[in-house]
Amino acid sequence: MQEKYQPIGVFDSGYGGLTILKSIMEQLPQYDYIYLGDNARTPYGSRSFDVVYEYTRQAVMKLFSMGCPLIILACNTASAKALRTIQQNDLPQLDPLLRVLGVIRPSVEKIPLLTRTGHVGVLGTSGTVLSESYPLEIAKISGDHIIVTQEACPMWVPLVENDETCNPAADYFVQKNINNLFSRDPEIDTVILGCTHYPLLLPAINRFLPDHVTLLEQGPIVAERLGDYLVRHTELEQKCSKEGSRRFLTTESVQNFEPLASQFFGSKLIAEKIILQ
Repeated sequence: MQEKYQPIGVFDSGYGGLTILKSIMEQLPQYDYIYLGDNARTPYGSRSFDVVYEYTRQAVMKLFSMGCPLIILACNTASAKALRTIQQNDLPQLDPLLRVLGVIRPSVEKIPLLTRTGHVGVLGTSGTVLSESYPLEIAKISGDHIIVTQEACPMWVPLVENDETCNPAADYFVQKNINNLFSRDPEIDTVILGCTHYPLLLPAINRFLPDHVTLLEQGPIVAERLGDYLVRHTELEQKCSKEGSRRFLTTESVQNFEPLASQFFGSKLIAEKIILQ
């Protein structure tokens, strides 16, 4: 790559991060982007902190080697289990000017502005729920003023990745998990979609979510906060190249990746296969 090519990297363990990239591109279309999906080793949700950190670190190093000065971990599991270690241990040794950001903090910072009752729900994968990342991050911002109730939704990702979002089974599991959440705390007035796959289930989610509840979708929020971040960090923003180019990388075969990735992204895309190590 030419040295001047310094795209923003976007990483996910699978496909869901494409919903984040789509939102980012809609708000910040001028920048160059590289998307990297570790589809050969997905899902990350059930893996240990050490494994998620090592896999995520490999992806981050790959994107840095391709010229990215800034990387977004567009994956709740990677943000929960690997981001802090990478920021605190790896980046100072690599280059203090490089940046890796996650998707949990931007979502959490919106919560105090949205909730009226102080009761918030999180719908996420088992890995994200078990990590307690959302309750911990919310507590850092709001102390004990906000009560967080979480619901693990283990069937939602398989439904999305098997293109079953319009199947009656999708309605069944979406309704079941939402009912579980509100049965534990009927005062919830704000719900975080804590997985980047879940926007593809929005029609079903909106059918079963109570009308008075505010739904927080990560893509637009992450895109908005990224724009703010670049405005505040001009030295980093000036490094990011602006030709409007997009590249898509996967650790899976492109024949397997491209059809489902195009579904997440909302338009046809062409990918390249890479190896992480």
